Amino acid sequence: MKAYIVERAALVRNIQSIVAEAGETPVWGVLKGNGYGIGALPFARLLWDNGVERFAVTELREAEQLRGAFPDAPILMLRATNDPEEINALLDLRVILTIGSAAMAEAVDRAAQERADVAEVHLCVDTGMGRYGFLPTELEQILSVYRAQKHLAVSGIFTHFHSAFCSEKATRQQFEQFTALVERIRNAGYETGMVHCCNSAAFLRHPEMRLDAVRIGSAFLGRVGVSHGLKLQRIGYLECTVEELRTLPTGHTVGYGAGFRCKQPTRIAVICVGWANGFAPPRENDLHRLRDRLRDLFHSLIGLLRPKNILVSVEGQNCRTLGHIGMVHAVVDVTGVECALGSRVTIEMSPLHLRGVKIHYR
Repeated sequence: MKAYIVERAALVRNIQSIVAEAGETPVWGVLKGNGYGIGALPFARLLWDNGVERFAVTELREAEQLRGAFPDAPILMLRATNDPEEINALLDLRVILTIGSAAMAEAVDRAAQERADVAEVHLCVDTGMGRYGFLPTELEQILSVYRAQKHLAVSGIFTHFHSAFCSEKATRQQFEQFTALVERIRNAGYETGMVHCCNSAAFLRHPEMRLDAVRIGSAFLGRVGVSHGLKLQRIGYLECTVEELRTLPTGHTVGYGAGFRCKQPTRIAVICVGWANGFAPPRENDLHRLRDRLRDLFHSLIGLLRPKNILVSVEGQNCRTLGHIGMVHAVVDVTGVECALGSRVTIEMSPLHLRGVKIHYR
């Protein structure tokens, strides 16, 4: 048996704390990645019941699920698209589309015109994320959305911070670029609608940047790597059971590459969870700057000098894993621990890494 357990009461407390902190500022509940791994629809229901009545998604499937459950809720598609089929499906669902380029504006305007419709849109501004969005210098292209596209209704504008969790300087630079552009649009005589830029980290670190609305995702799960005063709790864990119990003799090895050798008789438990389920996946560095490679090398050297055991909890007691985590299995040292076949094992991990594991709300 294995499942990811979402602690409903802890999640509700996090939601209520964030909503209270936001006060009169509207909160967009971000449900990308299937609700950060815990299920977009059950997550959305708890958000709705606790005062969050706007949702933001990145996939059509998420929008379809939410619209079926919340017929009148504003739903914002954060990801830009120029696929006519997807645009029409989003218009059918009355989803707010994101426009980040003149070509994108033309594609959405064309689709809306063909169906004698008007598409509600938010403008995306790229202040450094490098994905979607108009550059802050592209004022004329932005104004053309208002002037030339007769089947678009702009109801908001936003940007996304790339380093709110680690760099106040970079975040302030992005904020200043964004707000200056908003002011230029208004000076040209156009309404920007709802202005928003705060993600979870910026919401917690920079209250002055909350503007007309905030977009919150990971903070609801208590997984924000910044200091804050809200006492948010991590809301879930992977749960499985002991599938095998054995005692290995001195000198016996464990796992691929014989990554561990017993220095004494060792009682081990086998659990049916591995990196294919998101538990301690093989680490790869996808950053290629010299400073990133040097930082990665430094942390690898520290790991050699101060090796850290990956721990799991067996019947409430912390136990180390032995050897490499396998694809679908892991071996745990339970020497001296009271446990049996079927004993409960819990593992702290982010739900974003989950694969092939059911989600249960408790």
